[in-house]
Amino acid sequence: MSDFYHKKINYKASEAEHKYGKQVHLISDPYLMTQLARLCSKDTYQPLITELVQSIYRHLLRYIVNIEFPRCEKRIETRMIVHNPEGVFEGEIIDPDTRVVVVNLARAGAVPALETYQQLNYLLNPQSVRQDHIYVQRSTDERESVIGAHVSGYKIGGSIEGSIVYIPDPMGATGSTLETAYELYKNKVQGKWKKIISAHLVIAPEFLRKILKICPDIIIYAIRLDRGLSDPEILQTIPGTKWDQERGLNERQYIVPGAGGLGEILNNSFV
Repeated sequence: MSDFYHKKINYKASEAEHKYGKQVHLISDPYLMTQLARLCSKDTYQPLITELVQSIYRHLLRYIVNIEFPRCEKRIETRMIVHNPEGVFEGEIIDPDTRVVVVNLARAGAVPALETYQQLNYLLNPQSVRQDHIYVQRSTDERESVIGAHVSGYKIGGSIEGSIVYIPDPMGATGSTLETAYELYKNKVQGKWKKIISAHLVIAPEFLRKILKICPDIIIYAIRLDRGLSDPEILQTIPGTKWDQERGLNERQYIVPGAGGLGEILNNSFV
């Protein structure tokens, strides 16, 4: 006999109020916010930097999976089946055959992507999970302002038909890198995604303004929104209320307060 208690898992999202639209999810989680604050601190160094990124992305994945991934009912014999015929679990779980493509946006995305890929292999059927690699970097002008993103190469493992394309992109600043990845999968890769999700540590309002126009079906999750260069009165409003007056990027298009260049500090390579 199945227990109705196992039939439906009730999971409630915890998110901050904003006016950016339904595609944007600003996670409200004290645990993750505390870890992120420590990661962003000027007094945090390796190896703690990598360990914090791994931990944060592990918890971020759990949150997103609970909301976005399909579920199914399964009948699984437990170890108690040898003692009692009732030793069978029947209930709702994450569908183990969910197809996922994890995208490594090297170099800042390398650690988040690998952690995500490994955790999904534990959760799902490993034959349904793959990791792709895109070698991309900011393109800047003589004033070091970002004018786009340059792809020097990529390794795409085949079709994305029916897959969730999952992009761990730590810092959502100008949106150029994410835009490049989106266009690559949309225009040059066979198949159509089931969902495309980007997972961020920190994003800026300028990032949202650009990405939501260019990538209309992308689902965005972030732990923190930084708009630290906005006027004081703007900082007292619900995010998105006066979107055109919100500012989070400095003259070099780095997020403020932000974390600095995460690709730089993860690799201890400041070029």
